[in-house]
Amino acid sequence: MSRYEIKSLLISLFAGLFYLFLLRLGFYFYFVPTGAELDNSLLVKSLYIGAKFDLRLLLFIHLPLLLLSAVIGFKPTHNVYALYFWRTYFLIFFTIISISYIVDFAYYAYLGTRLDASILRFAYNLDTSLHMVWQTYPVLRISLGVVAVLAILAFAVGRVWQLRPQQTYPAISLRLTASLILSVLMLTAAWAKFSWYPLRWSDAYYSTNEFASHLALNPVLYFLDTIKNRNVNHDERRARKYYPLMVEYLGIEQPDIKNLRYIRRYSPQTTFARRPNIVIVVLESFAWYKTGLSGNPFNPTPNFDAIAQQGISFNRYYAPHGGTARSVWALITGLPDIEVNRTSTRNPLIVNQHTIINAFQGYEKFYFLGGSANWANIRGLLTNNIPGLHIYEEGSYQSSRMDVWGISDLHLFEEANSILSRQHQPFIALIQTSGNHRPYNIPKDTRGFQVLSPDPDEIEKHGFRSVPDYNAMRFMDHSLGFFIRQARQTEYYRDTIFVFLADHGNMRQAAHLPAYVERLGITEFQSPLVIYQPSTVPRQINTIISQVDILPTIAGYASQPYINTTLGRNMLDPRHARRQYAFTILHGRLPRIGIMSTDHYFTMYADGSKKRLHDLQADQPDKNLYLQRPILTEKLQTLSLALYETANYMRYHNLSPVAHSLVSH
Repeated sequence: MSRYEIKSLLISLFAGLFYLFLLRLGFYFYFVPTGAELDNSLLVKSLYIGAKFDLRLLLFIHLPLLLLSAVIGFKPTHNVYALYFWRTYFLIFFTIISISYIVDFAYYAYLGTRLDASILRFAYNLDTSLHMVWQTYPVLRISLGVVAVLAILAFAVGRVWQLRPQQTYPAISLRLTASLILSVLMLTAAWAKFSWYPLRWSDAYYSTNEFASHLALNPVLYFLDTIKNRNVNHDERRARKYYPLMVEYLGIEQPDIKNLRYIRRYSPQTTFARRPNIVIVVLESFAWYKTGLSGNPFNPTPNFDAIAQQGISFNRYYAPHGGTARSVWALITGLPDIEVNRTSTRNPLIVNQHTIINAFQGYEKFYFLGGSANWANIRGLLTNNIPGLHIYEEGSYQSSRMDVWGISDLHLFEEANSILSRQHQPFIALIQTSGNHRPYNIPKDTRGFQVLSPDPDEIEKHGFRSVPDYNAMRFMDHSLGFFIRQARQTEYYRDTIFVFLADHGNMRQAAHLPAYVERLGITEFQSPLVIYQPSTVPRQINTIISQVDILPTIAGYASQPYINTTLGRNMLDPRHARRQYAFTILHGRLPRIGIMSTDHYFTMYADGSKKRLHDLQADQPDKNLYLQRPILTEKLQTLSLALYETANYMRYHNLSPVAHSLVSH
């Protein structure tokens, strides 16, 4: 490309960026709530993040023309047809952007949310929707304004891109080289972050101030992000159908079927002398069958086993599904992730969720991750819903990054312990490990860990994919032991409740397991769970507990008052002893849902087909008994559908209790 073309390209980019900046400022001044203006730090950060989204959009618009010019020489400075094409191209795109912002402003004025794919629902009643628009908004004045803006844009585009036939026409090799370099620079700028993960919609949700997040979004990109989730919706009629069953299952004392309220309030009968700290450690792929607790003969987890023997160990804890992002969603929200296409954490339509973590008022709140919190848009779920959350991620630590997952688990524990040991008020911390995962790297600084080389065939019989997989599990256990030994040297240790759990299991066979676990694929869901406190009376609990139950169970154990709005239950509460169930789901084009009970496991596709009922204690647990046990089949089928449809509804209505009351009234 010639210097003139590069200059024109940069002018076009900066002019477009300035135009979008003006639109963003217009949004702020028009919609900022009276008396609730953003402080300077929030305003600047929202405008900064918004500018990065705007730049990405403009770069994606300019890049095709850049490549077109370089590859076939379709240059607006030398070819009148190319000039007209470029002008028309820019005018079309800026017309789309302008109209999108107009619709976005109207949509926000109407519903209080930025333009997203849910607007497509108005197309189903197009005539009614158009009449509503005509009667609500000054359509003629808006149209005249659009025409005026487009006329200005057309003039600006014409001034930027003009014929320059006298310019030297570079050789194709130089054109390609210059265009390639410029393309790489543009794509790098579109990445928009100095981190492993690119800029994502969840970066806009950096604060619990909802308007700050809305200000940071670009409506065009946000619409495109949400359109992937446009068919994932709830059916209120189905949720209402199963509401009476949910009242009994959840123990709702004040049912309200009119407003579909699921609120339960917990007030402890006793309290701790001092408010305890809470440390929740999520262990990556720490499947039950890989632990010594399960009877694995290779002794892969001596440190975890010792902790379990000194604490409260749950022998029948199940994650609803595989996948770490899904498990974090279930843990934080109390809802299984039933999103089909991707994960609920990646769905911006449901980013607002109530969590029991907020019940711990007066607590400092921490999230530790070795890598980037942009992974799976976890940042959006956490920072948007947990006020004052301190996130520590790659770039926050002194330890060096080891691989794609950030710093090693051992160093993550060391860094987290160093930060927590300096706290002077109660805290609740979530430490999420990730090292027990391909590529199974182990750092050079292992603090005494020794790699073993067992027979590959033998360890495969007991669930490990390979020797590196086996050693990665052992190193995670070694890191956990290191963390506990470090924590014991601190002042916070004696006043802390530690919770150790796996995010999920793995679909593997293991010779040492009971037949039903191996044959029915329960290794995907069954995981270890331990609550440990220095003063804990050790015991083993065979009560079925689900991942969605963890936060209410922890809050109940800590004697913390809380309000529950989702499917989680305090499984240390004897009132739930008669209803021990865990919901499971295998995701696919048509998800396969199921219910684990004390003695049986029922599964079926979400449309009611392919029903299977299994007796866990039978000699042939994989035998299908649904025809022989119709009453039990009907009971478990109804409960499966009730939990599935209620979870789907709750995802869109899991508001904070205060907000829930405002909506209901």
